[in-house]
Amino acid sequence: MSTAKPASSDAADAKPDQAQKVRSPKPDIERGVKVIQAQVKLLPNAPGVYRMLDHADEVLYVGKARNLKKRVSNYTFPAKLPHRIFRMVSETQRMEFVRTHTEVEALLLESNLIKKLRPRFNVLLRDDKSFPYILLTGDHDWPQLVKHRGARSRKGDYFGPFASAGAVNRTITALQRAFLIRNCSDAIFASRTRPCLQYQIKRCAAPCVGYVSEAEYGELIAQAKDFLTGSSRKVSQQLAERMQEASDALDFESAARYRDRIRALAHIQSHQDINVEGVEDADVLALHGEGGTACIQVFFFRGGSNYGNRAYFPSHDKSLEAGEILAAFVGQFYDNKPPPKLVLVSHDMPEQELIAEALSTRADRKVEVLRPQRGSKRKLMEHAIANAREAHGRRLAESSSQRRLLEGLAEALDLEQPPERIEVYDNSHIQGTNATGAMIVAGPDGLMKNAYRKFNIRNVVPADAPMPAAEDLEEGADAPVQAGDDYAMMRQVLTRRFSRALKEDPDRTSGNWPDLVLIDGGQGQDSVAREVFSELGIEDVAIVSIAKGPDRDAGRERFFTGKRPPFSLPINDPVLYFLQRLRDEAHRFAIETHRAKRAKAIGQSKVDEIPGIGAKRKKALLHHFGSAREVSRAGLQDLEAVDGISRTVAKRIYDFFHEEG
Repeated sequence: MSTAKPASSDAADAKPDQAQKVRSPKPDIERGVKVIQAQVKLLPNAPGVYRMLDHADEVLYVGKARNLKKRVSNYTFPAKLPHRIFRMVSETQRMEFVRTHTEVEALLLESNLIKKLRPRFNVLLRDDKSFPYILLTGDHDWPQLVKHRGARSRKGDYFGPFASAGAVNRTITALQRAFLIRNCSDAIFASRTRPCLQYQIKRCAAPCVGYVSEAEYGELIAQAKDFLTGSSRKVSQQLAERMQEASDALDFESAARYRDRIRALAHIQSHQDINVEGVEDADVLALHGEGGTACIQVFFFRGGSNYGNRAYFPSHDKSLEAGEILAAFVGQFYDNKPPPKLVLVSHDMPEQELIAEALSTRADRKVEVLRPQRGSKRKLMEHAIANAREAHGRRLAESSSQRRLLEGLAEALDLEQPPERIEVYDNSHIQGTNATGAMIVAGPDGLMKNAYRKFNIRNVVPADAPMPAAEDLEEGADAPVQAGDDYAMMRQVLTRRFSRALKEDPDRTSGNWPDLVLIDGGQGQDSVAREVFSELGIEDVAIVSIAKGPDRDAGRERFFTGKRPPFSLPINDPVLYFLQRLRDEAHRFAIETHRAKRAKAIGQSKVDEIPGIGAKRKKALLHHFGSAREVSRAGLQDLEAVDGISRTVAKRIYDFFHEEG
């Protein structure tokens, strides 16, 4: 792939302090057209990807073209442009281009850049988390059955994707009952001397203690693979024959075990909800749009089994047709996951054949994209569309309810208008140790979990130690926090959050500035928050603090707004319940963050603090000596005897513990 300009030169490379110097000019269609006309003269008649950027080097739009020159020249005729594109051209200050060998390459690159840069004039896929898979490991003599997310770096067979972790967990539990495959880690497997509870409840054959031979266990693995790849009828028939053979031989105990395994398989099949003959490996993508918004339901079928479904609500312009929204969704959805052999869609898409070719290129095999017209596949699509319609209706009802809550919130807290973004802050620690701050975010669509942030409290001074003088602090360092000082922790969290916001987005064009900051705390925390905002010169962000009522009773909370004396809301007011939910979610997230930090600290040892000792050497040391204490007591010659520890490294380890002692 040859490039006119490197794809990495995007808005993320712009320096924050440069952005402060840029003033946002008014949209100007004539200026935008001139910018584009100047670029058209230099463009080749070749496929590629183009980006439109605004005054702050933020990407407005990413597009692909079979012919860059012809495609981009279409933007130079404002009278023919739809309103959305007219606005985009009006804001365009410059353009960047990447030339590709083929249009398929351009389509793949376009999808990748849209997901990476999230331009506001493109259709954007939200909540694109990785899907869980079932993994039968292949790097051990006795394979393990586990849930897996992320890159497929571990050797083994992967089955999925599943729509949710719950679907995977239920399937794994049933597979354990049916095939008695272990799910313990390799370390636990190696250390067992007697069967664990999984064997007692008939979910494992106990290969760890030799209760099953390697050949017998291999047969169980083969049956599980057959079942997961669509041969469930064959597996059920085999088990039924063996149950009958055991029964005929009067081996009723074995017959009962086979009966239980057959029931476990039937349990999986009975929870598939809908299965369609002739659909083996396929994804079903059904779109329903109404009122300028759309829902896309994705159903996953693998090995003839339904692995569940998930609803998506892509961000898009109201003027776009259903096929255009679906086409943009498909490109981004499969950017980081392999497509199945068949993708069924509810609407004809622009350049559908090109999309199929791009998916085939990504999967390295033929992928068919089809809009079913009749038969069982059409009935399946109608079922998916009905699910999309229902999910869309629920979303609209939730959004309407959320909007009413925000309007009530604005009235109750004397805000000028309903907030579009609410940030809620809380801290968590135990006697000052492992202190963390947490920020959650909510808006018109509910909680925005991808915007949550964690703050490790820095520069903590022990409770019994004197605080350093201001002149002793390094320039730019965080103000010291006495262990257990909640007010100082809140000050540090808010200072770090909003100092960075002022530096990186002074013009507030990113949409990441809150309209309302909600503090979990009373008058003390409220005073700290207002001091921080005053020092930073932030005057137009509302601050409200919520304090627990007498005896910490829910419903008797007091609110501090800075505009009137502290007050409470009626106990049956929906706004009060909404604020309690936000406060409780911030508290949950803060505690979860603190627990994770504490668990990590507990798992660390003095070996972690030795410079130059990574995970591999640490593992070698602990395996050799058994504990960090024994490592600290070892002599130079003992340390040198460890695999991977040279004389120089051994001296460094010895000196570290010698100096510490």
